[in-house]
Amino acid sequence: MTLAATLSRHAPADPEEAADLRRILDFVGRHPRPFERGIREGHLTGSAIVVSAGADRVLLLHHRKLDRWLQPGGHADPGETLGEDVALREAREETGIEGLLLHPTAPRPLDVDVHAIPARGPEPDHDHLDLRYLVIAPREAALVPAEAETHELRWARWEEVEALQPDHGLRRALAKAKVVMGR
Repeated sequence: MTLAATLSRHAPADPEEAADLRRILDFVGRHPRPFERGIREGHLTGSAIVVSAGADRVLLLHHRKLDRWLQPGGHADPGETLGEDVALREAREETGIEGLLLHPTAPRPLDVDVHAIPARGPEPDHDHLDLRYLVIAPREAALVPAEAETHELRWARWEEVEALQPDHGLRRALAKAKVVMGR
C-alpha cells in the first residue's frame, strides 16, 4: 500500500489533526520523496510514542534545541521511505534502547501532526509533517540518551505527563496511546 493510501485511511481524533492530515496528504501528493530534507517548505518526519512493557509509563525527552518535552523522533536517513522505520531508528538512536517494537495492533500511524521548526544556522524555518507510531520498549530497557540532542530522558507515569506541559498534538497522541494500551 502506498504512503498516500495508508494515510488516507487514518482516522483523525480532532479538527486540528484532520487539518494536519489534509496538509500531509497534499504534501505527499506533490512530492515523490516526501522525507527528503531539501524540500524548502518542510518534510515528513517519524516519531515514536514509546511505552514501557508494563504500559504504565511513557518515555519523553527534553529536546536540547527546542527546549521542550517531546517524544523521540526526527528525520529520515537517505533511502528511508517508511515513517515507521524512521520512528524506530530515531527512537533507538535518541534513547539507546535496543529491541523497540511497533505495537502490533495500534493504527499506523497512531497520530499525525504538523509543527513549525524555527530557523537555526543555515537551515531556514520549515515544517515537520510528523508521522507518529506507538512503540513498545522491552522489559528492563536501559536508557542511553543522545546527549547532543537531549537535556534529559525520562520515563513518566501517565499521571505525571501533564506537569511536563506537552503541546496539544503530543497530548492527543498520548491519549490515543493510553487507549490502545488499555490505560
